Amino acid sequence: MTSDSHRSRDAVPDLPVTYLFVPGNRPDRFDKAVASGAGAVIVDLEDAVGPADKAASRSEFASWYGRRGAAADRILLRINDATTPWHDADMALVAQAEVRGVLLPKAESVEQIERLGSALGARGFVIPIVETAKGIVNVDALAGAARVQRIAFGNLDYVLDLDLSGDERGLLYPAARIAVASRAAGIAPPIAGVTPEIGDKARLLADLAFARACGFGAKLCIHPAQIEPIHAAMRPSESEVAWAKRVAEAAEASGGAAVQVDGKMVDRPVIEKALRILARS
Repeated sequence: MTSDSHRSRDAVPDLPVTYLFVPGNRPDRFDKAVASGAGAVIVDLEDAVGPADKAASRSEFASWYGRRGAAADRILLRINDATTPWHDADMALVAQAEVRGVLLPKAESVEQIERLGSALGARGFVIPIVETAKGIVNVDALAGAARVQRIAFGNLDYVLDLDLSGDERGLLYPAARIAVASRAAGIAPPIAGVTPEIGDKARLLADLAFARACGFGAKLCIHPAQIEPIHAAMRPSESEVAWAKRVAEAAEASGGAAVQVDGKMVDRPVIEKALRILARS
């Protein structure tokens, strides 16, 4: 466990809620992705790019990333996993381009994260993508590794790895394990996996509700149309904010002691929940 700035979710309340993928072989879409309103943009060198295009995609990304300046803080890179023949070249790109945030697919060991960490600069961080049975078994160690800001759940690959039916109940255990491990390690709440049904808002919001129920605080997106519905759903409602204000005011008046609000007893956990709602609003 480290004491760096990525260790506490309370120290980084402004982390993104939405992470939008853009194919690494489509540099014409890079700037559009940044302008989409997503909290962060992930240039994808893995699944979105075929073997023949990997090298050209690295070159295109390096040229574009170097011109982003301050905006680079919102631009992340998903590299190829450690078992592939492209991993080492991706690692070299991370070091040469001084990429600040990297998503590591098929994360299963602390050693993988440490090796990637050695390629990052002083401000760099890793988001391991946990998407296999072995990754879930080792998720406590992954969450506690140095350089890890938060964890992403690769839900589709997890379903494939375990040959699941696709029923949401099969994702309950891994999702809860990732969220609990993240909280125990003191890192930010994890990022939920993608919803492949691009035009299905109801499915998107149902997936988000499931993730929020398990303790997730953000979501991966594969299309700009998914961004605003997620932001809207993650914002506290007017009634929630009004309630939180009443609780906060009552708690302040009582000096932090248990107090009655709206006919219900309010103590420390409820007060903390109210303060978090106000912070999110």
